[in-house]
Amino acid sequence: MTTHSIDFRIYYEDTDAGGVVYHARYLAFAERARTEAIRSLGMPASQLQSEYGLAFVVRSAHLDYLTPLRLDDIVTVTTRLTEQKPASCRLLQVFDHEGRRCVDVDVRLACVRVSDMKAARFPPSWRALLARLADDS
Repeated sequence: MTTHSIDFRIYYEDTDAGGVVYHARYLAFAERARTEAIRSLGMPASQLQSEYGLAFVVRSAHLDYLTPLRLDDIVTVTTRLTEQKPASCRLLQVFDHEGRRCVDVDVRLACVRVSDMKAARFPPSWRALLARLADDS
């Protein structure tokens, strides 16, 4: 089991007039990091829809802003599974810059049928894939 980490550079488009990352941009970085974490395990998120007619949707997200990120910073986003249920999972995404913890994103994803947006159980192969994002240390 493992966590997944990815680096992003902060660009002008990510910041407010003061050169500080705009609060909503953290959600976009978190989404990209989750997508790449799943892809790194061997299945792109689009495969969930193409093979099973299912998709991930954000059920809830809590952001804890600790230290601001600024223009040109390189941020590392580490993603790990903290809880898994039959039709949902919870991930913690930690944003670090130069050894400093900047933001925590605690997100719950639901699995839904695309046809009617009703909750649906993760297929066994996807449950196993997501479980690989758990940090067993």
